[in-house]
Amino acid sequence: MADVKPPIGGKIVKINVAVGAQVTENQSLLVFEAMKMEMDMPAPVAGTVKEIKVKEGQTVDTETVLMVIE
Repeated sequence: MADVKPPIGGKIVKINVAVGAQVTENQSLLVFEAMKMEMDMPAPVAGTVKEIKVKEGQTVDTETVLMVIE
């Protein structure tokens, strides 16, 4: 199981996957904005999205778990 956390704080712009989705390593899970730049958040491992813990528009920091991949 892998917790997905952002490398820096920012705002969630778009979530690209849904709970139950099969993802591959480095697949874009979501887009977040930090320092006025939009960045893709890649999947750290291949697996199934078990839980999405954030919503679009939410502000997060580096300790926030964005989603869980199993």
